[in-house]
Amino acid sequence: MKTFNIEIQRIKSMSNSHGLVRARIDAQVQNAGPRDDDAEPTSTLSLTVENARVLFLLLKQQLADVDSRKARSQR
Repeated sequence: MKTFNIEIQRIKSMSNSHGLVRARIDAQVQNAGPRDDDAEPTSTLSLTVENARVLFLLLKQQLADVDSRKARSQR
């Protein structure tokens, strides 16, 4: 499994369709080097508190949009 360090620089937009939420972002992506400990290999996502708040609000908006399209019996 390849692992990466991903640093979000800017969130440009978000949309949803067919059960997927897509985000257009500016990000810096680097290969993650081998770790010294015995932990499982994993990728890391880093973002500023400001970008985290923006991401949270945009996800909340997209999920509300998805929920509004569902019939009441599916909520």
